[in-house]
Amino acid sequence: MPELQLPALSFDREKQTVAASGAWQVHALARAGVLRKIESQLAGMRAAGAWDLRGIVALDHIGAQLLWNAWGKTRPASLSLAPAHEEVFGRLEQAGALRLPARARTGLSAAGFRRLAGTGYDHLRAFVMLLGQLTLDLAAFAARPQRGPWKEISAHVFHIGYRALGITALVGFLIGVVLSYLSAQQLHTFGGDIYLVNILGMSIIRELGPLLAAILVAGRSGSAITAQLGVMRVTEELDAMLVMGMPHGFRLIMPRVLALAVSMPLLVVWTDAVALLGGMAAARLELGLPPAYFLRELPEAVPIANYWIGLAKGVVFGVLIALVACHFGLRIEPDTESLGQGTTLSVVTAITVVILADAVFAIVFKGVGFY
Repeated sequence: MPELQLPALSFDREKQTVAASGAWQVHALARAGVLRKIESQLAGMRAAGAWDLRGIVALDHIGAQLLWNAWGKTRPASLSLAPAHEEVFGRLEQAGALRLPARARTGLSAAGFRRLAGTGYDHLRAFVMLLGQLTLDLAAFAARPQRGPWKEISAHVFHIGYRALGITALVGFLIGVVLSYLSAQQLHTFGGDIYLVNILGMSIIRELGPLLAAILVAGRSGSAITAQLGVMRVTEELDAMLVMGMPHGFRLIMPRVLALAVSMPLLVVWTDAVALLGGMAAARLELGLPPAYFLRELPEAVPIANYWIGLAKGVVFGVLIALVACHFGLRIEPDTESLGQGTTLSVVTAITVVILADAVFAIVFKGVGFY
């Protein structure tokens, strides 16, 4: 077996020429001290004008890369190579320098802002058009009620209102219990146990009852409306309705809006009653307040105006949830990815709009419903 020739370098100072010889392969460079010696020699020969590599008997990619790095990753002005080694350095030259991809800018650029503003304007324009079409459909329905979609309205009232009684009762009862317990602990510290009726009555009838019912309906029924319209888009039922002369607004949007406008106030009354029952039970256990006292003091603690405000919130919240759900349902593209994204966006937007509307109610009626 022939003896392995270690890589070697020689430098002719007069001609400023570096000559390489030996085996420039990984198993030769891996010998003890060889790589460190070669790297030290290459560091002192970077300024050489000419390189003669014809004495190299064997060359692999590792050895060629070592020389390529010493040259600054560019071919020197004068280079003598064996024909068999030209291909190795040619591949290194074609590969070029390794560059990491530029990091994407996380800030909002001018183009991104314009795109975002355009999307917002598009949604606002479509929502206003939907609201206008609903107004025309309601006028046509009022003019000729005998031709109205009564079956669709009653079916949606059943699915949106009746079937939501269970979840609204459960959440309302638990919220009433939690609010009563937390309030009772603070009131008992200051000897104000009798004011628990005032806190529960005002907070539940004016704020929590309508808001809880709206959020639950937005998550339950709003998502269902968007998904139904989205599936109709995917299965091309919406296009078939237009071909048959059946307008989307009169047969799909208006029944859902009217059903939610009717169902939401009833759900608000239901949620208020169950939440007050939960608060009454907790007050009985925590403070010993009898239910008879609770029922006797509630009408005096909560003015009737708060009850009407809660019902008005129910109507407005129901209409807003239905409009937002129908808006996103009609904008869904005929693919499953758009269906999932549209349903999620519909629920998030509906809940946000409900909270904004509740804030508007709080500002407009800030002086109403108090003694």
